[in-house]
Amino acid sequence: MSQTNPPEDLMQYEAMAQDALRGVVKAALKKAAAPGGLPEPHHLYITFKTKAAGVSGPQDLLGKYPDEMTIVLQHQYWDLAPGETFFSVTLKFGGQPKRLSVPYAAVTRFYDPSVQFALQFAAPEIVEAEPEPEPEPEPPAPQAEDGPKIVSLDQFRKK
Repeated sequence: MSQTNPPEDLMQYEAMAQDALRGVVKAALKKAAAPGGLPEPHHLYITFKTKAAGVSGPQDLLGKYPDEMTIVLQHQYWDLAPGETFFSVTLKFGGQPKRLSVPYAAVTRFYDPSVQFALQFAAPEIVEAEPEPEPEPEPPAPQAEDGPKIVSLDQFRKK
């Protein structure tokens, strides 16, 4: 019996479906950003890859979550700004307001427990920054010495 490989998806339907479902996240955030905010009892859990391209926020905060972070939008969030490719929001962490910007492509999970609605996305590819090579140490600068300099001529002699 011959075995055939499934045809390659040149249309990339899975990627298109992921993008379309991320549109649901964007639409929900636009409703949450509208005057009046989220209607009760809705609240949103958004999980994202902290090292994904375009994620920005205070390094002390993102450093505590080296892989993923989940934020909750319920009662205390400010300046929610859902854009075309990312959203920004201010939340309090340890009583301090901190601003985060997250591309929709970095979102891995979206959940509204009030209605048991959940979406899960393929994790974005994380490209680790290559560490900078350590610079070669510079030779010490010649020190000015008082007195005569002795130079060996052995290296110049024919052997």
